[in-house]
Amino acid sequence: MIAPARIQFLKERIARYDDQQAYRELFQAFYNPLLQFSMGFIRSRQQAEEVVSDVFINIWEKRKRLEGITNLRVYLYSATRNITLNYISRQNRIHTTDIDELPIEHAAVYMDPERLLITAEMKRRINDAILKLPSRCRLIFKLVREDEFKYREVAEVLNISVKTVEAQMTIALKKIGQAIVFDVRRTFKLKSRQ
Repeated sequence: MIAPARIQFLKERIARYDDQQAYRELFQAFYNPLLQFSMGFIRSRQQAEEVVSDVFINIWEKRKRLEGITNLRVYLYSATRNITLNYISRQNRIHTTDIDELPIEHAAVYMDPERLLITAEMKRRINDAILKLPSRCRLIFKLVREDEFKYREVAEVLNISVKTVEAQMTIALKKIGQAIVFDVRRTFKLKSRQ
């Protein structure tokens, strides 16, 4: 993940000096995470690519106003959410889509070396538990754990309260915790019989 100080630097370079290299770096840093975020809503890579492209086109067109944005990372995710939901709305003029109804995809949750030590069975249980979470809960979990957003930032991106984020994370962690519990006695009995 790109450091906040670097994001600030890039934002200033783009806004003040029309720095295309800084814009390119910002694009490269956020393209894939925003693509995954959008695909969680619309499940079409091609459509999600269009959405993310629109986000970055808007960033470049409105670059002089970037300095007024306090948290560009949150702004990028919020813009992606808004453009994605607008796209869905245009596709489904008759049917309105509630954010709770949208299917949320998640990428591999555990990337760092410490977490790679989790067994394949444990990973399967965790991923199964994540997939069984309600859609809003799964989205919030993804933003906090995968995209490393703070609760306040998630609340801002999704236009909900911080308390709602806290409650949804509690639900997610409780359900995931229940899914990975195993009986140690049973495990050792099975091994001793082999």
